[in-house]
Amino acid sequence: MRVAVLGGGNGCYAAAAELSESGHEVWFWRRDAEALAPVLANGTIRVRDFKGTRDVAIAHPTTSLEEAIGAAEAVIVPLPAVAQPGLAAAAAPYWRDGQVVFLPPGTLGSILFARAARDAGNTADVSFAETGTLPYLVRKHGPAEIVISVYATRLPTGVFPARNADHAFAVLEQVYPAVERIEDALSGGLMNAGPIIHPPLIIMNAGPLEHFPAWDIHNEGTQPSIRAVTTALDNERIAVREALSYGAPHFPLADHYATDGDEWMYGRSAHEKLTDSGDWREKIDLKDHRYMREDTALGLSMIVSIGRWAGAPTPIAAGLLAIGSAIVGEDLYANGRTLEALGLAGLDRAAMKEFLFNGY
Repeated sequence: MRVAVLGGGNGCYAAAAELSESGHEVWFWRRDAEALAPVLANGTIRVRDFKGTRDVAIAHPTTSLEEAIGAAEAVIVPLPAVAQPGLAAAAAPYWRDGQVVFLPPGTLGSILFARAARDAGNTADVSFAETGTLPYLVRKHGPAEIVISVYATRLPTGVFPARNADHAFAVLEQVYPAVERIEDALSGGLMNAGPIIHPPLIIMNAGPLEHFPAWDIHNEGTQPSIRAVTTALDNERIAVREALSYGAPHFPLADHYATDGDEWMYGRSAHEKLTDSGDWREKIDLKDHRYMREDTALGLSMIVSIGRWAGAPTPIAAGLLAIGSAIVGEDLYANGRTLEALGLAGLDRAAMKEFLFNGY
């Protein structure tokens, strides 16, 4: 299949490499020509994972967004949610009928991308899908070298508009066989694991993160009291999903740490593989890191706003968001990825269901 991968983050390089190695013809776009230069020059990305180390050929590395989107049947956008508005606007003129755009994860980015296309006057019938996590636990080890610690085994995915779900999944299952169909894009947004795992880890580890030159929030930072808060926060997410009549499985984060029962999105022993890699021992700037700017500011504001709309209280999420606002010195909810910001807060439940299905 002809696939475009858009962006220059860890997950983007992993997607370009894995999908190339899986036999797809990949257009790998990055805006920054200087940063992409090693891939442009050599046409490869070096990958190290459980299969060993090898150089993976990338068919079409490019700095032309129009070229990448124009060539593709499926477009993969594994970028942080903070990068979505700019890319959504830049890509808006280029979408064409039948394309499937995959946002892993989305934070309701599927709706944002669709709105940007409409605002640009592009009426193409495009399917925007979002899931709960990146398909990889991955870090760059050089300008064209990545280490993938874990591959996702389950990717619960919702499509916007939901009327296109059959077509979207027929395409996505060829690219990511791990996708699992769920109700719609709002359900997909409420599968996002980042706002559950990361805000408690950075906020409750604020002292050591600011004191030590590097700290692994997933290793020494994941203590019982922090896990208890994470579980309470995840219970709020699940309660919001249930208030909206979304069905199980809800992919509780506790399954990520469990050794039996239902597998989580990354399968068994993912947490141990992550901590054993050492790649998440890092310096985190609490004001600027994506765990604050994406998962707290955008992810928690999304959950709090949906909870308010659905009549499902989210005091833990709201409390963490308030503490995050104090740390960065701004109102993160006011600037967040909320139903208000998306222009959806005034819809009643029947109108929301129709919007999610039809796209208008």
